[in-house]
Amino acid sequence: MKFTREMVDDYADKLLIGLTEEENKQVLDEFEIIDKNIDIINKIPNIENVEPMSWCLDDFVFELREDVKEESLTHDEILSNCDDYIGDEVRVPKVVG
Repeated sequence: MKFTREMVDDYADKLLIGLTEEENKQVLDEFEIIDKNIDIINKIPNIENVEPMSWCLDDFVFELREDVKEESLTHDEILSNCDDYIGDEVRVPKVVG
């Protein structure tokens, strides 16, 4: 089944997003590309025997590392890496005009 101009207009009206003629043509062109790609996929041998995946990473295995408590740096140690600071606040260049 091919999408028609009338179908696209009907769906757009149902979604309350009315389309111009140019937008309607763009949607139809995009569906044409999608249809061509689906036709290519359907020509893959035995594609009907492939079980669909529910998630692209079904076989992904991960392990979380053990949390290890470490000493934090002091304020003075942190500020020693800064070019400019006032009290405990780091001064940075102005980025908004």
